[in-house]
Amino acid sequence: MTAIVERIEAVFAKAGARGFVHAREVGAPGGPEVGVGADDPVVLASVFKIPVAVAFAREVAAGRLDDTERTRVTARYRIGGIGTAGCADDVEMSWRDLAHFMLTMSDNAATDVVYHRVGQEAVDKVLADLGLTRTRLIGCCEDLFASVIADLGAKPDDDLEAVFAAATEEQLWKLAVLDPERTTASTPREITELLDAIWTDRAGDPAACERVRTIMAQQIWPHRISSGFPAGVAIAAKTGTLPAVRNEAGVVTFVDGRRYAVAVFTRADSLADRQPAIDSAIGEAASLAVEHLRAQTVTQ
Repeated sequence: MTAIVERIEAVFAKAGARGFVHAREVGAPGGPEVGVGADDPVVLASVFKIPVAVAFAREVAAGRLDDTERTRVTARYRIGGIGTAGCADDVEMSWRDLAHFMLTMSDNAATDVVYHRVGQEAVDKVLADLGLTRTRLIGCCEDLFASVIADLGAKPDDDLEAVFAAATEEQLWKLAVLDPERTTASTPREITELLDAIWTDRAGDPAACERVRTIMAQQIWPHRISSGFPAGVAIAAKTGTLPAVRNEAGVVTFVDGRRYAVAVFTRADSLADRQPAIDSAIGEAASLAVEHLRAQTVTQ
């Protein structure tokens, strides 16, 4: 295992980051695994939307939420960015379409509307049912942004982009959202356990798990885990991004039907907005980990 750990660590070092990785074959408890800081606490960023999606899907499967019912995304949630979060006007959508936007494009406004509908208790129950004792969600996107506003000494109605632009590097590095001890966090190992539970129908009713799998397979971002695998290898995943944080967690399915849960979290040496080398390193690290697992199985 030492050699593969060193190779993965070298990939991240070259890209200017520290990486935290865990990979395992889906549906193979006690089987081979690859871990690099697998039990270290990591900032989830938008990877937290996976358990929110599971809680949503459970509510639908239990008949407590009509996913075709429509609701409105109002100005309260418009913080800029992609999807309904960046719209100039109120948007009316069905719950199922909001969940789709939440996972496929990481729409923060859609996430918060869904989160407030299902409630923190339902999300916490997902984590408790699966024994994910080191995974902690501190609210939703608006709570994370409120934390940033407070840390930078700004007012709640201040423009977030302007607040970021005015902040010093020293202030940004001290943000609570970049500290896994003070924000929504987990470990790479617990996230692959969550993914395994979704892909083996242990995270909820089979229909609920299938819903989450289907949406994750439609994520629009190909620049991280997907960049490490050739065409024909299916990827269902969720990214997460904050200053100095680039993450992605998902399941890689090969043409032979075998599936691998991979969680990759990074902390960059720089606060630069664009870090393509780290994005690519996530894909390379995921590929190295999965190919190591496949090779181990062949030789056993």
